Amino acid sequence: MNRRHFLQYATFAGSSLAFTSCIAKSRSSLQIAPSPTASPMVANKPLKVGLVYLGTLGDSGWNYTHDLGRQQMEVNLQTHIKTTFIENLKSGAEAERAIRQLAEDGNRLIFVTDPSFTNSTLKVAQDFPQVAFEQCRGHKVAANVGIYKGRDEEPRYLTGMIAGKMTKSNLVGFVATYPTPEVIRSICAFTQGLRSTNTLAKVKVSWVHSGDTPNWERDAVQGLVKFGADVLSQDTNSAAVIQLAEEKGIYVFGYNSDTDGASQTTYLTSVVDKWGQFYTDQALAVMNGTWKGENVWGGIGKGMVDISPINQLVPPEVQQLVNAKRQDFIQGTAHPFDGPIRDQKGVMRVPKGRVLDDQGQLAMNWYVQGVEGTVPKGVSHRLKAHHHLKSAVIQ
Repeated sequence: MNRRHFLQYATFAGSSLAFTSCIAKSRSSLQIAPSPTASPMVANKPLKVGLVYLGTLGDSGWNYTHDLGRQQMEVNLQTHIKTTFIENLKSGAEAERAIRQLAEDGNRLIFVTDPSFTNSTLKVAQDFPQVAFEQCRGHKVAANVGIYKGRDEEPRYLTGMIAGKMTKSNLVGFVATYPTPEVIRSICAFTQGLRSTNTLAKVKVSWVHSGDTPNWERDAVQGLVKFGADVLSQDTNSAAVIQLAEEKGIYVFGYNSDTDGASQTTYLTSVVDKWGQFYTDQALAVMNGTWKGENVWGGIGKGMVDISPINQLVPPEVQQLVNAKRQDFIQGTAHPFDGPIRDQKGVMRVPKGRVLDDQGQLAMNWYVQGVEGTVPKGVSHRLKAHHHLKSAVIQ
């Protein structure tokens, strides 16, 4: 059993045991009067939960990770829930039809896992006030709409720390999807971690303006290698970056899920999203009539993000350094954007003793010192991504 499958199995098994008491408690509380957005469970009938995915589950990335969360929720709650998912939706109109169909089919909790479907979610939610909707990386909370996202900046910082110790050329490449604040934030958090262990190292970014286009990702890697990058990070869905890094013998980090099966000799670790506990908690809340629309942004301490097991290629002293910082994040004694932080022009953005607050992170359109190139013009939502581009752009 490779490390990826072991991690998946261990997570499901451990969580199942941990939630046994929660399931037992939920059985005795199913008759609690419902909130305006949740109905009590009908005796001996499972809660129906629907999920909507932008792409396919075979991407090994974003959609696959959300489906792992669905599977873990099923293991945790067993016969108390029944899940349905719809994948590979390519437009807002398709998403709206899919979300509406799930609501009409009696799903009392619906997870919409892509931010490009936010408007569709809000529209359908107005017509089904008794259904609870959870929108991943959404931007608006309503009585029956909650939003959720993971603090990827924490594991990004940790992978940056590793990169700073593993690079020989002091140039690290980052293959980026869309120039949104969240992606820029990830690049900057990675760079903050990098510079914390190697003040000479810099990051070069290649924008592919796509989430899952392997050919463009390979072009990006080729370009970054020509510039001299000897460590790579990325936030794309396919395994193309990891596979090409393996071919070239270059260290690489994964994203979304533990993808070490794609590379045994150069893969170091992954930034992983972990949705199973959150999904389970929301399902239990609907069962108990306590669910409400909230804005949830959880980090490593909340179990929503983490790094996968670190490859033994990374020296023990570096692993110890990273694990210590990870504990600091969990305890709340450190932040990926602790000041002082200057931008590329040397302007002080975060003074010493302060941190970049959530609003500042959500609107991030600037690079920290250590990132080469410029932020692409027109930082926008992924719906406005430049799909006409046919190759990677290094800026």
